[in-house]
Amino acid sequence: MKRKISKTKIEEKALRKTNKDFAKLINKIKKVNLEFAYYLALPKRKRIEKNLEEINKKTKENEVVFVPGKVLSSGELTKKIKIVSWKFSEKALEKIKNYKSEAVLIEEELKKNPELKGVKLLI
Repeated sequence: MKRKISKTKIEEKALRKTNKDFAKLINKIKKVNLEFAYYLALPKRKRIEKNLEEINKKTKENEVVFVPGKVLSSGELTKKIKIVSWKFSEKALEKIKNYKSEAVLIEEELKKNPELKGVKLLI
């Protein structure tokens, strides 16, 4: 059963965020993709964190993936992919660059691809 996502609920959750830039980002994404905004607006204790190992298992070569949370460094990457996320650990950034993949912050991806077309959500 698919959950109904409400724009109003996302907006309310965004208003509760202490980081106002993050709240603005959630509201921007809400206009483009409700599902992405929903997972970004989750409380900090429920926010999604993905290790490189998990990302590697769930992606294909040359794919663009959206991680609504933080990317952590545990594991290895074997594919060339583009990872779009709110935050990256320093070690994760190093590993991603070593494997000739790309790490992009959400704000940067929105500038290049305002509709987030071709971006797969990883939850």
